[in-house]
Amino acid sequence: MSRDDGDGKYVLTNRYTGEKTMVEVDPDKTDLYADRSMIEGFPDACPFLRFRTPDGKACCTVHLTRPEMCRDFGCWRLLILKQDGSRAGRVMGRSHFCPDDPELARLWEEQIRDIEEPGDDAWDRAVITILTGIGYSVQK
Repeated sequence: MSRDDGDGKYVLTNRYTGEKTMVEVDPDKTDLYADRSMIEGFPDACPFLRFRTPDGKACCTVHLTRPEMCRDFGCWRLLILKQDGSRAGRVMGRSHFCPDDPELARLWEEQIRDIEEPGDDAWDRAVITILTGIGYSVQK
C-alpha cells in the first residue's frame, strides 16, 4: 500500500494477484480513519478498518471504493491458490466451497467433499494435505 499526496487516496497491491487498485477514504469517515488506535492494537488487521462504536463494532473507511478482493470477502477459512499464485477457490466451513477453477471443483467432488475428520483442525489438515500434494497452495 502506498499513499498518494496525503489526500486520503491510496494504491493497494493485492499480494496474491499483483493487481493494483486505487481507494479513497470515504468523506464521512476521514475523522474515523485518522484514529490510529486500532492499527496499534491490531497491527495485522486491514489498515482501513476502524472501531466505530464503543462495543467494538468496526467499519471499513474505504467502503465506497474498496477493491474487488474486499467485496468478495466472506470469512473464508481456507484460500486455495494455483501454482501461479492466482485464486483457485475458497472454503468456508466444510460444506461451503466456492471454486474459481474447474479442475479444483472436480478434485473437490472426487477427493475432498466427503472427508470426515473429527474436528475442524483435523479436517483442515486433511484438505491442505490433499491440495498441496496436487500442487495447490493453501492459506489458512
